[in-house]
Amino acid sequence: MNNSNLYFRSFLLLLTIVTVAFIWVLLPYYGAIFWGAILAIIFQPLHRRLLQRLRGRPNIAALTTLMIIILMVIIPMILISASLVQEGAHIYKQLSTGELNLGNYFEQIMNALPDSVHEVLLRFGVGDVFSLREKLSAGALQGSKFLATQAVNVGQNTFQFIVGMFVMLYLLFFLLRDGANLARQSKQLIPLSDDHQQHLFRKFATVVRATVKGNIVVAATQGALGGLMFWLLGIQGALLWGVLMAFLSLLPAVGAAIIWVPVAVYFLVTGATWQGILLILFGVLVIGLVDNILRPLLVGKDTKIPDYVILISTLGGLAVFGLNGFVIGPLFAALFIACWDLFPSAIRMNHDDK
Repeated sequence: MNNSNLYFRSFLLLLTIVTVAFIWVLLPYYGAIFWGAILAIIFQPLHRRLLQRLRGRPNIAALTTLMIIILMVIIPMILISASLVQEGAHIYKQLSTGELNLGNYFEQIMNALPDSVHEVLLRFGVGDVFSLREKLSAGALQGSKFLATQAVNVGQNTFQFIVGMFVMLYLLFFLLRDGANLARQSKQLIPLSDDHQQHLFRKFATVVRATVKGNIVVAATQGALGGLMFWLLGIQGALLWGVLMAFLSLLPAVGAAIIWVPVAVYFLVTGATWQGILLILFGVLVIGLVDNILRPLLVGKDTKIPDYVILISTLGGLAVFGLNGFVIGPLFAALFIACWDLFPSAIRMNHDDK
């Protein structure tokens, strides 16, 4: 083994060690770093337009973009999260004291169903009203307890939250200002042709913008509309149900209907006919159509990812990475598909070189 080969292998070993060590150091703030990079990608077009209007002043353009992000994204999210945790803690208190009992509502629905429906439910082994009622009550209690626990955790980890927010905003400023240069430097480190690099980077940016900008806007719109209708109908915890509808709207084939349909059924079987019909019409004609109208405008068809892949990758991402997984999961899936799309051309290039 010659000295140059030994030197190269030693350098690769050193590079691997320092890279792993650097990632290990960054892990405590991976969420802040991740969302700083995601927001930089989403708002990069806005930053470019501001840079042109400000005649090439990168610092002022990046700072202006950062202020817009804080006003449009950060502050609203903090306010909504605080209100959500507070409402969740209030509902948990009502559930624990028995003031609010979802099991009784479920029992009212079951008792109002005709005998033929009860027979069908018994055949499928779900006719035990008492057992189902207890499971529903326990599940609701656990969910609201989780929100109440988060309220305590937020109070205890205020300093860590502030540091994480500072890291994200600080990094976001430099990614906005220097993002184009960093992208060019990153391309030099990828051993692919220029066409393949462009394809991967374009796919990465498209999926990030589609997943975050498109899906979150659609989900937030559906959740806001659903929560508003719940509030107008006098349903307790409208904000909490609206957030749940927004979260479930991120999942294809599930959607917000899993929340508003049982409520509409409850209205119908308990005699609140006009409320049930109104909620069904609103859910189908308004909440349901939001996805069909807004998603093509905001996302388009550039991602070319099947719905079943989005569903599975989103659920898997949430299971592995927590809340950040609803972006990481589809992103990995898109890059997986993009790399396999490039595989045949890479084989041909390798064959031609030989």
